[in-house]
Amino acid sequence: MLVTGLVSFMAAHPWVPVVLVLLIGGAAAAWTVQRRRAARWERVRAQGLRYALTQLDALHHRQFEHAVRDLMRRDGCADAVQVGGAGDNGADVKATDPYGRSWVIQCKHRRAGLAGSPVGTPDLQVLNGTGRPVHKGDVVVLVTNGGFSKPALEFARSQRLHLVDRAVLAQWASGSRPLWELLPAVPPPRRPTSLS
Repeated sequence: MLVTGLVSFMAAHPWVPVVLVLLIGGAAAAWTVQRRRAARWERVRAQGLRYALTQLDALHHRQFEHAVRDLMRRDGCADAVQVGGAGDNGADVKATDPYGRSWVIQCKHRRAGLAGSPVGTPDLQVLNGTGRPVHKGDVVVLVTNGGFSKPALEFARSQRLHLVDRAVLAQWASGSRPLWELLPAVPPPRRPTSLS
């Protein structure tokens, strides 16, 4: 009975389906335009993303992880994701750069910046134990807005871990050079891209 009534209504008012189709089509077109506009704005925002050290120092440690993720996205790592938290197995940010290299990044935020305690070997040992075997990272990095202890520097060198201290972070966060151009001995690209 309901179907019969609907068919009768449509027969008496043939303009209704046309209006419905136009409304739905218009809504879909508006949604698509809005999504494209938002994506374009996000690309512009990401390309111009800069942080001063004072901004990074003022962040909560979780916000610091998001800032590192955003800097990786700015540099062309479209899949960069913040994964830190309980059970993160030593990774706070994971990304794939435009050259196909997998990045595993541990973040250590110091509220007092360089005046805070330096990052020591225990943090690097956790990262070293999981960065390549668990997370399959090609480039394993520890980023801090502070510094590193001398034993940590020696351990990182012996284990091919990359360290981003306050000075390198300042260059990376305030400039337009990607992190892989600032670090020594980054593995070669896995695949050629239009960037090479």
